[in-house]
Amino acid sequence: MRCAVIGAGSWGTALGMQAARGGHETWMWDRDADRAERMEAQRENRRYLPGASFPPTLHVGNDLDRVIDGAELVITAVPSPHVRAVVGSIAGKLRPGQVICSASKGIEVGTLETMEQVLDEVLPAALHGQVTALGGPSFAKEVAQGLPTAVVAAGRESWACHVVAEALHNGFFRVYSSDDIVGVEIGAALKNVLAIACGVSDGAGLGTNARAALITRGLAEITRVAVARGANPLTLMGLAGLGDLVLTCTGDLSRNRRVGLGLGQGQTLAAVVEGLGQVAEGVVTARSAWALAQKLGVDMPIGEQVYRMLYEDKPVYEALRDLSGRERRAERD
Repeated sequence: MRCAVIGAGSWGTALGMQAARGGHETWMWDRDADRAERMEAQRENRRYLPGASFPPTLHVGNDLDRVIDGAELVITAVPSPHVRAVVGSIAGKLRPGQVICSASKGIEVGTLETMEQVLDEVLPAALHGQVTALGGPSFAKEVAQGLPTAVVAAGRESWACHVVAEALHNGFFRVYSSDDIVGVEIGAALKNVLAIACGVSDGAGLGTNARAALITRGLAEITRVAVARGANPLTLMGLAGLGDLVLTCTGDLSRNRRVGLGLGQGQTLAAVVEGLGQVAEGVVTARSAWALAQKLGVDMPIGEQVYRMLYEDKPVYEALRDLSGRERRAERD
């Protein structure tokens, strides 16, 4: 098949490489024409994934219309704040039969919508059944290296999930399917916020007991939000929930965890983000996740403290004190 990937960051590049490894003609779009030309000439993304050579069937271009033309699968991998504008610009050019897979992870600030909801708003109604979402524990660098990875593709229509799996399921990369797109998207977005919390804890030297508690109670928070949005709670026990949460909260390649590490070590958010050099989706999502929890009437104490550390400059130990000092309650409440 022919595949298109919108966005040439580390994750978009890794997915483009994975599709191309299966022998599919794959085009990747970069908004910067010079960068696109360099990647095509150098046959690698030296900015984000240096040393990972492109398969012969992967190409890079700056003409978005050309990139998506004739593609049976269109993967969106731009940062979540840009999904509405970028996909909206091509909505009229997508056709019935083209599957749209959201690999962008986040909740839109202001609207508090998941990427699926954003896509439903900008795409014609006839294409809504073709929208899918990809989630699961998958660092871009390891995918680009061809290391074993398992993800889940979720959508309303099983045939659309099958198209995603057909494009990406090869080598050591496994693609499972799900009909719970809400659960997969909420899990994929909110785990980034919890990864910041775990990074803060590790950076402040609070120990592995604290990290385990944050992961476990963080999963409870994510599940509460997802269920309030209509998700199946079992989805959050799977790849897009527990799997992605554990990876992002403990892995050294996690950008969101690195943001938390810096904050826990006393750095300012501005300094941490500047040193990172890439987008950490959890920084933006922390604001929208806390607002969404309030809107849904869902208890999200860890998410609240991450928000207050990021946007109200709340000291780490004050956040810890407020978390630890909460009223006792039953675990399953």
